[in-house]
Amino acid sequence: MNDVLIDLGFITIKWYSVLMLVALLIGIFIISREAKRFNIDDNFITNLLFWTIIIGIIGARLYYVVFEWDYYSAHPTEILKIWEGGIAIHGAIIFGTLFIIFYTKKYKISTLKITDIIVPALCLGQVIGRWGNFFNGEAHGPETTLAFLQNLHLPQFIIDGMNINGTYFQPTFLYESLWNLIGFIVLIILRRCKHLKIGTLTSIYLMWYSIGRFFIEGLRTDSLMLGEFRIAQIISIVLFIIGLIILIISHRGSKLDNLYNEKTEVNMKF
Repeated sequence: MNDVLIDLGFITIKWYSVLMLVALLIGIFIISREAKRFNIDDNFITNLLFWTIIIGIIGARLYYVVFEWDYYSAHPTEILKIWEGGIAIHGAIIFGTLFIIFYTKKYKISTLKITDIIVPALCLGQVIGRWGNFFNGEAHGPETTLAFLQNLHLPQFIIDGMNINGTYFQPTFLYESLWNLIGFIVLIILRRCKHLKIGTLTSIYLMWYSIGRFFIEGLRTDSLMLGEFRIAQIISIVLFIIGLIILIISHRGSKLDNLYNEKTEVNMKF
């Protein structure tokens, strides 16, 4: 599979970069539209997304570098070469969430209300982003056979893309992309429920994504490791527990309290 979309000689544009940009633009659109429904000031959401995206990308890179330190300690000049690959979604989630907590506390708005607005877009972004892995020939599973892939009734271009240097691999990128697509649909449907509690969408996202990632990660051949353990599986367990705690706490009290679909106004001056 060719990872280059356009090669003009003086500049090379890769599928991964384009798909990540598409995911960001669609995500920003979805979040901004939902924020308007609650009368949240454009300045607030624009600044929040701007800094969350930047810090999330930095966090995704730092996370990857830390768990590949044996390599980067010997090649420190490559740490900043993010365009050559090497980011991790869990790092983006962790660092991005920490900034969202800081930002929402600063302006005295519910953190979980904002993360509820964000998570459907994040989930869809992961759907799109995994296709970048496909074009890069990465995030795949163990060796398999042509017959196995054909039995999955996959389009021929995916089967061809899973033939890497003459060997067929399981398309774990596709497993996760489809899992997240189902999660996105669930979140979009749930967020219109009349008695939806603040924090429910965030908790469901954390649990849904973590379940899928835990089992799919077990198939991947490029996992970041901590000793004999796959880091993504450890983080998935932690995020699932956090999601479960948020779900339990958010459903305390009357069913009419703390509702997501109640209007919220956030006006800011910069």
